[in-house]
Order: sequence, then structure tokens, then C-alpha cells
Amino acid sequence: MAGRGSRLRPHTLTVPKPLLPVAGMPIVHRLVKDIARVLNQPIDEVAFVIGDPAFFGEEVVQSLTALAASLNAKASIYRQDQPLGTGHAIMCAEPSLQGPAVIAYADTLIRANFKLDPDADSVIWVKQVEQPEAYGVVELNDRQEIVSLVEKPAAFVSDLAVIGIYYFKEIERLKEALAKVIEQKIEHSGEYQINDGIKMMMADGKRFVPGEVSDWMDCGNKQVTVETNAKMLDYLSQEGEELMATDVRVENSKIIPPCFIASGVDLINATVGPHVSIGAGTRIENATIANSIIQSNSVVQHCSIVDSMIGNHVHYDGKSTKLSIGDYTVIEN
Repeated sequence: MAGRGSRLRPHTLTVPKPLLPVAGMPIVHRLVKDIARVLNQPIDEVAFVIGDPAFFGEEVVQSLTALAASLNAKASIYRQDQPLGTGHAIMCAEPSLQGPAVIAYADTLIRANFKLDPDADSVIWVKQVEQPEAYGVVELNDRQEIVSLVEKPAAFVSDLAVIGIYYFKEIERLKEALAKVIEQKIEHSGEYQINDGIKMMMADGKRFVPGEVSDWMDCGNKQVTVETNAKMLDYLSQEGEELMATDVRVENSKIIPPCFIASGVDLINATVGPHVSIGAGTRIENATIANSIIQSNSVVQHCSIVDSMIGNHVHYDGKSTKLSIGDYTVIEN
């Protein structure tokens, strides 16, 4: 999670993308908890590969440490000081690469329910997609084992796209392969990629199988993050999760579920929902909000907005209907 999240600016100018809230919880927190639920096994350690301390500072470290502690695991923090690819990022956490492990990219969310194949050396999570030529996909043999990874295939290989979550029964085998990748300088546009390590493992006879997810939700830009927020609210509502704090002030207002509404929110002469997430301490007044994410300690008034993202400590009083406003912004009509 060392990238700067440039496609989600201005929201990532002050907050690293994996810590942006979706349905009331930071992306990386929700991802780690969802993986833990799917695995249904004790987790000893969560290793986070983050970037420059000037951006991924102590507050980020504290948040990640608390996340690991919530799973009764220790947190290990590593830093990738250069953007040298996924393989290089994994090797930044080399001291933690031992035993069974999951590797995940922290800008995606999943819904899945399956058991790990105990005879497989690795599971690569995949999702069936309509346009496989736009993704990296897996090639399967007759035994439904993965025999190859193909990036954006011009000719049809399969419609199972790699989503960026992997399980390794012995992560040391991947570490050994990636060490060879780096030693032999197997690069793509100056970067070392996990796929080259995986291909070495396949050539060495390791058995890879797919683990298919029922939903794969991206958080790469504003539009898809708002869509993911809506999907997650639907899932959490269906699963019976409590989405509204007990101290929300509702005055002459209507809430159309599902919505996440955090502690200390004031709703005054407002209509909120469906698919709205509102952070702690925010006030919505004389406004209609739908399908949007509004973060903490903001004021949104005298407007009707949809399909929007509004950051922390924002004061918005205007007429626009679709917004993407970063932290500490003031817009008055």
C-alpha cells in the first residue's frame, strides 16, 4: 500500500488511499477483516508495506497497528522507498515472508466464501469478467489448475481475472523466486512484478488453483469508489450490521437505507440516502444527499448532491450536484 493514489486526488492529497473510508471503514481495514473472515484461521502477523514517512506518517502506523491488534495479531511495518513494482514491494517485507501467508493489494474489496485447497501450493483469487482482454487473467488446465498468467490477452485465454489477492502455503517459495527475479533483473518498465516469481514457481512444479470471489470491488478512482461504497452498504445491510450510531441527531429529516451514519452527525431538514456514508461530526442541513461519501467534521448545506465524494473538514454551500472535494475545502454560494 505504498502508492500515492493519484487517481483518487484530491481525496488522497492528505490521506493515503487505503485509509479512505468506504461504508464507514478505511479500505485496508475492511479488506483485511474480509480476508480474515474468508480464511477463518488464526492470524499471527499482518505486514504492511507503506511508502514515504512524510506521507505515511505515525498516524498511519498507529491505525495499521490497531487493525492488526483487532485480529489478535502483531503488526509489522515496512517501507518501499521506490516504486519498483509489486515483486519489489513484497520483498520489502522479506523478514515476514515465512509460513502460510496471504498477499493482497490494498485498493480492492471482495466478497467470497470458500475453503482453501489443502493440497495446493497457492491460491490466486479471481473474478469472472465480461472483458478479459482488459485484465490479467489465469489459464487453466483440464484439472482446473492454473498453468499460466496472461496480461491483457489479445486472444481469449479465460474470463477469470486476477484481482490481486494470493495465498501461499509456503511463502518462502515465492521469496526465493522473487529474489531470483531481482537478481536476474527481470523487469517490466523498470519494475519487478509478482507474476514473474509465480511463473518461476509454476516452472518448478508448484500447484496453483483459483479461488473465485462472488464480488470484486475497486477503489481506484472517485466514480468506482462511490459505486463500491453503495455495494458495501447493500452487503452490510443484508448481513445485519449496525450502520447508524446511537447519537445521531435527526431533526425533520428522512433517512433512506442503506446508509452508514457515524457518531455525532446532525441531520437537519435533510433527506439522506440511499447509499450514503457520513463520517463522525458532520452536519447535513437543508440538503438532499444520495449515493455519496461524506467524511468527518464537514458541513454540507443548501444543496442537492449525488454520486459525490466530500472530504474531511469541508464546508460546502453551493448548487453543484456531482462533487469531488478534498479535505479542508470551503465552497460558499
